[in-house]
Amino acid sequence: MTLASLHSSEFIARRQAFAKQMPNNVVAFIFASSQATRSNDTEYLFCQDKSFLYLTGFNEQDAVLAIEKVNNQVKSILFCLPKDPLQEVWHGKRIGKDNAVKQYCVDEAYDIEEIDAVALELICDKSVILYRQGHNEMHDEQVMHWLADVKACARQGIKAPTSFIDCQPIIDEMRLFKSAAEIEVMKQINHISGGAHQRAMKACADGVFEYQIEAEILHEFAMHGARFAAYNSIVAGGNNANILHYNDNSARLNSGDLLLIDAGGELAGYAADITRTFPVNGKFSDAQKTIYQLVLDAQNACIAAVKPGVSLAELNDICIEVFTPKLVELGLLSGDVNQLIEEKACKKYFIHGLGHWLGLDVHDVGDYHIENKRQTRAFEPGMVMTIEPGLYFPADNHEIDAKWRGIGVRIEDNVLVTDQGHENLTQNVPKSVADIEALMASN
Repeated sequence: MTLASLHSSEFIARRQAFAKQMPNNVVAFIFASSQATRSNDTEYLFCQDKSFLYLTGFNEQDAVLAIEKVNNQVKSILFCLPKDPLQEVWHGKRIGKDNAVKQYCVDEAYDIEEIDAVALELICDKSVILYRQGHNEMHDEQVMHWLADVKACARQGIKAPTSFIDCQPIIDEMRLFKSAAEIEVMKQINHISGGAHQRAMKACADGVFEYQIEAEILHEFAMHGARFAAYNSIVAGGNNANILHYNDNSARLNSGDLLLIDAGGELAGYAADITRTFPVNGKFSDAQKTIYQLVLDAQNACIAAVKPGVSLAELNDICIEVFTPKLVELGLLSGDVNQLIEEKACKKYFIHGLGHWLGLDVHDVGDYHIENKRQTRAFEPGMVMTIEPGLYFPADNHEIDAKWRGIGVRIEDNVLVTDQGHENLTQNVPKSVADIEALMASN
């Protein structure tokens, strides 16, 4: 399988689109990530700042992108680590400024050591500086240091910028709408991640440990080109499923329990975010099947409603309308159904949001237009989101019948808004009771 990737023209177009939203006679600075220390002299695997990556495709640490706009003429300038034979022996090859211009199609590139001098020239006589204010304290200090240097040149007739613009909202809004190339990458990482969930279902058995199932998932990611998981995998057997961000993944799986897996790979920086819940022994009990089918019915109803103009707030209403009467029927809620819907009483068991934007980050950037705690932004083509209803009944909840205790179910797919409606990108992972049991019985 040929892995999807993004051409340099994609990043050029993004920088041009960003520059169009900049006022004239300004300069913008976007900073890359630095290497993070794990312990003593060992580091975490490097993860590039996703907004920097979005505008450059450049995946080295401690870089800076400057975009200058003067007389409506735009110039992109990349500052990066210099070529250094000794450092490269220890830490790997660097692109260097000469190759950066060729490979990343920026107008100019400099060694990062030159940034103070070049930034002084870029800021001089500009009216505004754009950067991501408050994103990183060290970056804030760096910009203020450059500004102070420019102000020190006032006697030479040089004017300093008089205002700042936080450019993060501009980038966030751009990232919310996926191009055709981005969608292709996201389809592929969903397919790879779906294969990992299938593998987990097949590997599941009484006595296996959660971390062993996690290993199966990570193996499937890597063997199909997804070097990294997009986030720490949740592999939660039995009552552990009622811990939303459980990732100890250390418990032994027991026949008769459910296993909830929330896991997705990362490809070219883009995340999948998929959840499936299934029986350890391959066969749902009656109680498990009842709760599982209710969550699946709610998810199917919500996904079916996705189209331009609809909002997550409206989908959440649909989910509540599916959950509430059935929970009353099962004796898990009591009272008038309409009033319980109005009160959102099912949130006693449905304890998280219905979904979130998805892209370069798992919980991706983008304004939700929150009104009265409701996500009212209308969907538009090119948006990608998760749809993930869940119901949770902790083992120590003695207010409910014993048969429900310890059951936690979440089902999550990744959904693209299209011109006509939607496309479910998570297509190769079984989620009906019959399909899950059939796959697990095929081992």
